Amino acid sequence: MADFFTKILYIPIYNLLIYFAAVFGGSVGWAIIVLTFIIRTILLPSSIKAAKSATKMQMLQPKMNEIKEKHKDDQKKQSEETMKMYKEEGTSPFGSCLPLLIQLPIIFVLYRVFLHGIDTSSYNLLYPFTPRPEVLDTLFLGFDLSVPDLWVLPIIAGLLQLLVSWMSMPKVDPNAKKDAASNMTRQMMYLFPIMTIFIARSLPAALALYWIITTLFSVGQQWYVNKNIKKPAASSAKKQISSSKPAKKAEKTEKKKTKKKSDVVTNMMKKRLNKSDKKKGVEVTIRKKK
Repeated sequence: MADFFTKILYIPIYNLLIYFAAVFGGSVGWAIIVLTFIIRTILLPSSIKAAKSATKMQMLQPKMNEIKEKHKDDQKKQSEETMKMYKEEGTSPFGSCLPLLIQLPIIFVLYRVFLHGIDTSSYNLLYPFTPRPEVLDTLFLGFDLSVPDLWVLPIIAGLLQLLVSWMSMPKVDPNAKKDAASNMTRQMMYLFPIMTIFIARSLPAALALYWIITTLFSVGQQWYVNKNIKKPAASSAKKQISSSKPAKKAEKTEKKKTKKKSDVVTNMMKKRLNKSDKKKGVEVTIRKKK
């Protein structure tokens, strides 16, 4: 399996890195930026698909909460109703995970390439047609990409990660009941950027630069998702709620009318029964007198 990933992913991506470095006069920094942008563009369709699925799941959260509240004492029924809802809505909780799982091997290979491929020691992996720069320049904007940067690049990476997390967070209804899952999500929004900073400080600055570029790409992607996917979905959900309100109101009015009618009929029947009971009482009295 390791040999498969090496031949299919690692070597081609490494050759692309060296090719772009040659194009930019041996600059590893510009090669990382261009290669990261190209890879993220290739993965964009699967990322958008995952974002659409995640947005749909967020829109279904109120229905899921209703099911949990309605069947809180019956886990089996809760699961059945949830799966039924997924089927009716044409979605799946795994819809947002599968496209991301496809990306993970590529992201891992990129990490390995930027960690070990920024010097000339791996030129034996180059294809015959790939240009071979005599020197790879690891200095970029005053940073040596071959050694860890302790502050600037890691902090920028962490702040950008926080921005992406904040942009991707669903809007919280202040009147809604807060559950453990939503609290955990909000905690992770701050935990991931802190982890990013500490990890970036311990690795070569090439990885921090890669993380900054890929997170900038994620910011643009999330902006697109919020504007073109989340916003229309939220407005559509609001329309459905507003359109369902008159129907619910009419249903309540109809129930009240039905109840009133049934109360009137019940009262009439009681009066008739009382009259018949009184007549029977009179008949019994007359008979006794005779």
